[in-house]
Formats: sequence, C-alpha cells, structure tokens
Amino acid sequence: MAEFRLQRVENMIRELISDLIMKGTVKDPRISRLASISRVDISNDLSFAKIYISGFENEKKIISSVEALNHASGFIQSKLGKKMHTRTTPKLKFIFDSSIKDGFEMTKKLDAMNIVPQNPKSDVD
Repeated sequence: MAEFRLQRVENMIRELISDLIMKGTVKDPRISRLASISRVDISNDLSFAKIYISGFENEKKIISSVEALNHASGFIQSKLGKKMHTRTTPKLKFIFDSSIKDGFEMTKKLDAMNIVPQNPKSDVD
C-alpha cells in the first residue's frame, strides 16, 4: 500500500512540474520547454524528491535548464504545495539525466554492427 502511494505522489509531482515547465509558469529563460522529466524518486516520508531531467536538445542546454530549475526549486515547491493535498511538500532536487542520449548512442552502435538476424529453421515437411 505504501509503495502504491509513493508511486501516485511521484506521478503527481511529475505531472505538476511538467505542466509548470510547459506553460512557462517558471519564467526563467534558461529553462528549455523541451526538457522532460524522465523519473521522480521520492523518500518514504515524502520530505525529499529527486527529479531527473533529460531532453532532446544538446547536453549543455539541458544542464543549464537543470541549474535554473534548482534555482527556482523554492518557487516550484510552493506551487506544488498549493496543488498537492499532502501534509508536507517535498524539498526538490533536480538532476541531469543522460539516459535518452545514452540510449541513442547504444542504438547507433548496434546499427553500426550490421548484424543480420538468422531465420530459425522451419519444421515444415
């Protein structure tokens, strides 16, 4: 039951922060609208949340967005507190996540290997 509640709170945080970024509520020009939240990890007592940010833009721009989001974390936390119906609002920490870039690089490496799949022998008589 507790794990299900944590997942619900994580999803709520992801949706609310994504909404704030997409609507431009956080008015920092360093924050890219193409930045996306790849994962949210929240502590068991709901007092601390790590938000992993990735994106399709270059790494430098996403890192700049993460720095701006960390700078605006108090403002974002106050907006979350007004919309979430929990006893406490978690302290937010934004972290750069390079998983999308890593996935694309792995796909390129696999494509470069030019492995042809073998057809299994059919047992048709």
